[in-house]
Parts: sequence; C-alpha cells; structure tokens
Amino acid sequence: MQYIILKYLITAGVVVLVSELAKRSDKLGALIASLPMVTVLTLIWLYVEHQPTSKIANHAYYTFWYVLPTLPMFLLFPYLLPKWGFVLTLITCVIFTMLMFFLSALLVKQFGVDLL
Repeated sequence: MQYIILKYLITAGVVVLVSELAKRSDKLGALIASLPMVTVLTLIWLYVEHQPTSKIANHAYYTFWYVLPTLPMFLLFPYLLPKWGFVLTLITCVIFTMLMFFLSALLVKQFGVDLL
C-alpha cells in the first residue's frame, strides 16, 4: 500500500510542478509539459513492477501513435480560446481530439498498426 501511495505522490508531484512552473513562465511550463513525463514515469513504474519487456515496449510504441493525433489540438486551442472562452474551447478540443484519434486509427490500420 505504501508503494502505491508513493507512486501517486511522485506522479501528482510532477503534475503540480508543471502547473506551478506554467504560472510563472508560459514557455517554461509548456517546455516541461511537452516532455513525455507521464510516459517516462509509466515506463519506470512498469519496469519497477517487473512487467515483461514486451509490455513496456508496446506501451512506448502505442504512445507514439496516440500522441500524433493530439498535436493539432495544441494549435486549435489557442486559436479558439479568445473567441469561444475556456469551457467551450476545451470541450471542442476534446471532441476534436477524439475524432482525430478515430481517423488516425483508421488511417494507420491500412499500414498494419491496430490502435482500436
């Protein structure tokens, strides 16, 4: 149980650190947030928990394919925010990203990558 609490504290600490840095510097916060910290932490936790290397490798592989359809959202969000406000922009971007995930999955399936 202590191990799980430690995992939560470390992982939550990273998120809090990024949000605090973003308050002070837009560029520094974005730079730190753009690092694949969640993925790296997940890979570390999988390794520490003695998961098979195939599972760890698959996680990294699929993360690559799932990151690609999220990238357009980071251009759409700042464009819509001043026009639509935060809540509507966020909802729109979530729906847009889900659509991009679906379309990307259909596209890469033609090349033998099964994401769904």
